Amino acid sequence: MPPLVNTVKNLVELKEYYKNIFLFILHPEFKKNTMKDLISKIEAEFESFQKDANSQLESGNKAAGTRARKASLELTKLFKEFRKVSVEEGKK
Repeated sequence: MPPLVNTVKNLVELKEYYKNIFLFILHPEFKKNTMKDLISKIEAEFESFQKDANSQLESGNKAAGTRARKASLELTKLFKEFRKVSVEEGKK
């Protein structure tokens, strides 16, 4: 019986360990984007959007249109994040 108790205790400790790691990863400071990082991501995503949108426009590539629409959604998310970070930076 003691090995089972020891195993359960180890499982509880292991669960707590991974819970702490998970909470650390979700902590706002861990995921915080800097202005420079966001601008780089926005520029890269916009280049992708522009390439795919032009490909759809010039050659009628439907798959490129789908990729352009997906990139536009990602740009929307990045712009919202940029606005949030920008406001925070302005408060400092």
